[in-house]
Amino acid sequence: MQETLSTELLEKQEKLDCRYLRMAIVWAENSYCKRRQVGALIVKDKMIISDGYNGTPSGFENICEDDMNKTKPYVLHAEANAITKVAKSSNSSEGATLYVTATPCIECAKLIIQAGINRVVYSEAYHCNDGKDLLIRAGIEVKFIDSKNL
Repeated sequence: MQETLSTELLEKQEKLDCRYLRMAIVWAENSYCKRRQVGALIVKDKMIISDGYNGTPSGFENICEDDMNKTKPYVLHAEANAITKVAKSSNSSEGATLYVTATPCIECAKLIIQAGINRVVYSEAYHCNDGKDLLIRAGIEVKFIDSKNL
């Protein structure tokens, strides 16, 4: 009986994870970045409490790359946008799950740790694993779900 309940809960969580990741993929389409569009959702108690996508800070032009097709240094990552957005709200990200379309970089991993997020689910590998390694070191659950399986 207990094992069946645990299996059912895991299956339900897997379905929710896939659903929220699909939503993050759609949210990434809001990005003006040409090289890569990334979306993020922060979910707590089955409610989306924040969202973000990569782009320039508020009030800046919506152009993420320079003339050499390099990302401008002031472009914010999707995770940073979602975390700063929740920080401006009355919500708390303590104990929340971050759904993001790409593995967080090391800078975003630091923000995730400080924001109290305890779980990260992503769908595409980033070129570097430093961020993922730091999250794991901090005791944050990190889960990969291939975007092809969504």
